[in-house]
Amino acid sequence: MSITEDAVVDALRQVQDPELLRDLVSLNMVQDVVVDGDSVSLTIVLTTPACPLRDTIEQDVKAALEGIGAESIALEWSAHVPTFNPAPGQTELPGVKNIIAIASNKGGVGKSTLATNIAIALAQAGAAVGLIDADITGPNLPRMFGLPAGFQQDSERGLHVVERHGVKMVSLGFLIPPGSPVVWRGPMIGSGVRQLIHDVQWGELDYLLIDLPPGTSDASMSMAQEAPIAGAIIISTPQAVALEDAEKAVTMFEKLNVPVFGIVENMSYFITPDSGQRIEIFGHGGAQDAADDLAIDFLGEVPLEQDVREGGDSGRPIVVEHPESAAAQAFTAIAHKVAAKVSVLDLVQA
Repeated sequence: MSITEDAVVDALRQVQDPELLRDLVSLNMVQDVVVDGDSVSLTIVLTTPACPLRDTIEQDVKAALEGIGAESIALEWSAHVPTFNPAPGQTELPGVKNIIAIASNKGGVGKSTLATNIAIALAQAGAAVGLIDADITGPNLPRMFGLPAGFQQDSERGLHVVERHGVKMVSLGFLIPPGSPVVWRGPMIGSGVRQLIHDVQWGELDYLLIDLPPGTSDASMSMAQEAPIAGAIIISTPQAVALEDAEKAVTMFEKLNVPVFGIVENMSYFITPDSGQRIEIFGHGGAQDAADDLAIDFLGEVPLEQDVREGGDSGRPIVVEHPESAAAQAFTAIAHKVAAKVSVLDLVQA
């Protein structure tokens, strides 16, 4: 008995997206079905190019089609990232589908490092990605992307987006000469963040990441009130003092009605290069425990590696220079988890 297109569609109604928990057909993820005897070709349209469970979906699709007699199965992949809808009073950013905040109440835990590597990992997966350096008084992203401080200060265009490693980014550090401090009061910082969000021409983006300064400051409040934030990622190291501050950041976003996607434990452990021994310099597992206590997700742990530090100092991020490393793989896995969470949230909101 020959296979029909209707039989293919019916078979795929039994295949669920593992994150969205709905079948592929009702999610409009099945397109361009072509049947030729016992050969089937089709396109699966993912809700993010950084889908962490693509292999699972492929296995389930092939199993379902083999169950109706398909001998040859050709799958093509595409992606259409859904758009987060702004709340009343928030201003939509034209062309920007989803905004993600990266935060902690404590400095020095690696927010900028995580923001840099997650942004690049999403771009490597095929997403259109932007990144805002919202740490007005201490912008670090220019260095992490290999850009000299103050290189746009004499530009006729003024402050504008620069693309590196597939990521469109902007930072006040583009305008500030080396060694020059930014001495601004709180309201000025809030105004600066608003301008970075709304006055920059971003074009079409699937994800816009915002690297926030430490603390519950005007920058965080202005961002949450002005822009439709899909969710926040909280960064911590394993020590108790860092976790206390991370918990404060979670509470802040809850009060601002911004969903918290989860917490990341940075500098989680160190592997000695000579013996391979694992040393937990700052302790270990505290972020997992904090996530459990706060009833939020634990997004992963990133090891302490020399290449991470060197990549940040030299402008050659580890996901670009050493993608096979444990830290780079951790950053990539976290990026994919966050992309999946955005898709789930957008589906629930729709």
